[in-house]
Amino acid sequence: MRIAMGLAMSALAATMAGCATSPVDYGASLSQQDQKWATPQCQQARAAASDYAVREKTHPGWEFVALGPYGLGIIAATKEQEQKQRKRLARDVHLQCSSLPLPHELQGDLGPAGPDKAKYP
Repeated sequence: MRIAMGLAMSALAATMAGCATSPVDYGASLSQQDQKWATPQCQQARAAASDYAVREKTHPGWEFVALGPYGLGIIAATKEQEQKQRKRLARDVHLQCSSLPLPHELQGDLGPAGPDKAKYP
């Protein structure tokens, strides 16, 4: 019972956290007058964001997983990973296509979540 309640709370927290902006939409919001916009690196970053958006739309639904005992946790972990990937791609699009400083919402550690590293004296 304790595990089920923990999984339900983590799924709720992941749902309440919100969605990261689509990298394609973010790229479209950048100025096309910027000198970086026409560079090959920018075009590659926008193409990668577009490819991800297509893959995300054809992604199978996860509703069937909710039936199992660990379903909510699997769904929450998957959604969290998708949001991190969106943020990574939006960050890459910004860095490759804009001369402006990186916005606050795209800053921070986007590495894989793992156990905290021990600090030894």
